Amino acid sequence: MLSQNGWQVDKLISGVLYVVIFIIWLVLLDVLTTKFLVVFSAKLVGLAFIVGSTCKNIFESFIFVFVMHPYDVGDRCVVDGVALLVEEIDLLTTKFLKLDNEKVFYPNATLISKPISNYYRSPDMGDSILFSIAFSTSAAKIATLKEKVKEYLVQNTQNWYPEFLLFVQAIENVNKLNLNLVVTHTMNFQNFGEKNLRRTDLVIALKRILEDLEIDYTLLPQNVHLTGHK
Repeated sequence: MLSQNGWQVDKLISGVLYVVIFIIWLVLLDVLTTKFLVVFSAKLVGLAFIVGSTCKNIFESFIFVFVMHPYDVGDRCVVDGVALLVEEIDLLTTKFLKLDNEKVFYPNATLISKPISNYYRSPDMGDSILFSIAFSTSAAKIATLKEKVKEYLVQNTQNWYPEFLLFVQAIENVNKLNLNLVVTHTMNFQNFGEKNLRRTDLVIALKRILEDLEIDYTLLPQNVHLTGHK
């Protein structure tokens, strides 16, 4: 694809050179007069202002594709918070596919100013699971919960690193502990489907551990106001 883009750039440069050589040839043959060249130059300057924006976009696209080069075809990226798969890279535009196969076109001159996450070029990536337990849950049960989570990760080292974090993120209404389990996959998120399957298995295992330890959360009693209807 980059070789195709290089061919497009060569074609553009060759076209400009052909025009310049043609004008020089006409001058040498005395076909063009100095007066005509002055008029032509003035028109050319005016045209330059008109197409200046286009030239700027072409230049920025060139820098983005050949110098910055933040992705290749087949890379899974995140642009504007949306996960996208790079399908095709042209000089001026990049074609992406969303997870539902919706095709998205981005001008490269626009992408040059956007932060782009590249899953394919990332190392093994982390994940987190948020859940809540009752404020009255004992410290001993929370310690046992950590032990059970570690056992699961050690038994599934093909999917997870054994190191993890389990911490209280917040206390809510002096009634609920919001916990955050932070783990690390043995892969990046290029294969988005596999990443979600592994995460689902971990969530189900965590649910089973919480049930076995009888750790749960129950809403506080709610006030209900009944109104009569005439």
